[in-house]
Amino acid sequence: MPPPPSAARNRRAESSKDEFEQLKRLIHGKLVDKLDLSRLGELEGDTLRREIRLVVEHLCDTENPLLNRSERERLIEEVLDETFGFGPLEILMKEDGVADIMINGPKNVFVEKKGRIVRSPVTFRDDEHLLQILDRIVSRVGRRVDETSPMVDARLPDGSRLNAIIPPLALDGPSLTIRKFGSKPLALEDLLRFGAFTPEMVMLLEGAIKARLNIIISGGTGSGKTTMLNTLSSFIQNDQRIVTIEDAAELQLQQEHVLRLETRPANIEGKGQITATDLVKNALRMRPDRIIIGECRGAETLDMLQAMNTGHEGSMTTVHANNPRDAVSRIETMVTMGGAELPLKAIRHQFSSAVDLIIQASRLQGGPRKVTHITEVLNMEQDTIIMQDIFLFKQDGIDEEGRSFGHYESTGVRPSFMHRLESAGVRLPANLFAARRLGQ
Repeated sequence: MPPPPSAARNRRAESSKDEFEQLKRLIHGKLVDKLDLSRLGELEGDTLRREIRLVVEHLCDTENPLLNRSERERLIEEVLDETFGFGPLEILMKEDGVADIMINGPKNVFVEKKGRIVRSPVTFRDDEHLLQILDRIVSRVGRRVDETSPMVDARLPDGSRLNAIIPPLALDGPSLTIRKFGSKPLALEDLLRFGAFTPEMVMLLEGAIKARLNIIISGGTGSGKTTMLNTLSSFIQNDQRIVTIEDAAELQLQQEHVLRLETRPANIEGKGQITATDLVKNALRMRPDRIIIGECRGAETLDMLQAMNTGHEGSMTTVHANNPRDAVSRIETMVTMGGAELPLKAIRHQFSSAVDLIIQASRLQGGPRKVTHITEVLNMEQDTIIMQDIFLFKQDGIDEEGRSFGHYESTGVRPSFMHRLESAGVRLPANLFAARRLGQ
């Protein structure tokens, strides 16, 4: 009994794919043999790519002149990506609409599109191929990944963040997770169009930045904390000196006077580590007007609170937490875990006097990202930090596509820091804080 037509087609497709991969490896190998390495360093990037392209085109015509035009062009591009770029990753990085790339070994590649995770047809040849690409990425930013250091954070040239973990810790082959950041960050208008917040909320946040309030952006993984931090930073005046501190540089500030600092892991001998705490302490000696920490996750949290309390108003950071009250608890925990032997009341007093505003970013069911709380930190009453919500997002339900929907509302609370906004020359509409459903 003959196999069904679909099975025969699948076998032909697999055979064709294998032949294409074999031809690509053959041409790539011959290209490496032909390259004059002594001359490559003399050529600029675009010139070099053009010259190598001519060599690849000649090899294609020599090895398989029967390729049609689209196959030939695809083969040339993939060989060039293998030589200069990141191999199959190049296709995923260029694909529109992809927010995250998740690689679970060479044959299992998934992407997030429109808030949903789907399998990608892109694959790598084997573990060795994937490790070669990974090593090329991390070596460009002075990091390394091997059996002695099997975990790494790095960044791609466009600012996208990569985390990788390899065997022996990853049992099914090298695993990569890439959070894509385009070369052009999302602007305020984009977030308004997506419904991440409302114009009324933007007016308050712009005023808060100009009045140099200290702000914490709280949220879960993938909730848009870094995007929100980039957006808010666009309101900072251009004449202020800003120092940013990150584990893997992601922030894309548009001001002229920005100093970008990045932590450094220990070398193979276990020496040379520079932590976020070290960079915060050094940043205080660099005469900053504002300090922005990409994310507080350890001992640097106390140093950040102290900086906010000692003349560096207008500083910002992000933390992982599910709501503003949890953000307070998490900061308390990080200060304690950092080795600071302070009583809980002292930590809370430090927090309440340092932080003015908490912005909660959330990724809702189905993918939409919203600012769900804008919450003011007031003061301490006995052992409790008093906070009040100014704007809230209320979920109304789930639509037919499985996406959450809802509305924003003003709670009717007038912030106690309004006098600071007025002193900074910020004038807000009189009815901005009237209790109502926004957008109506």
